[in-house]
Amino acid sequence: MILLDTGVVSAVLRRRRKGDAEENLTARVAALLESDEAVALPGIVLQEVLSGIADAAQYQRVQAAVRESFSLALATEGDHLKAADLANLAARKGLAVSTPDVLIAAQAINRRARLFTTDSDLVRLAELVPALRLAV
Repeated sequence: MILLDTGVVSAVLRRRRKGDAEENLTARVAALLESDEAVALPGIVLQEVLSGIADAAQYQRVQAAVRESFSLALATEGDHLKAADLANLAARKGLAVSTPDVLIAAQAINRRARLFTTDSDLVRLAELVPALRLAV
C-alpha cells in the first residue's frame, strides 16, 4: 500500500497552473492508480487538501476528485499513539514536525505502507525512523 501526503495530492488536484514538478507528480500518481498497488489517503490529508479552498466550485471539484480516486485510511487510536511517539522522538533529535505530518507518518508505519511525499520534514523523519518507508 502507498499513502499519499498532502503536498502530493495538492499539487495534483489543486494547482490550476501546473509546472514541470506538478506535471511529474501527476504522472507518477496516475501510474500508481493504474498499477496493482493499493493507494490511499490518510483522512487528515483529505481535510488538509480541502482546507483553504475559497472558491466553492473548486472545493466541490477537488472533493469529488479525491472521493472518486482514493480510498481513505482513517486514523486509529494506535495511529495517534504512534504519532505522539514520533513527535517526541523528532523533538529529541531537534526536528520540528507538524501534528498532521506525524499522524500521516504513523499511519504509514502502522499499515506497513510506503509514504509518497514531497515534504522535507517527512523525508528527514524517515532518516530517523527506518520503519517509515518512502515511495520514490
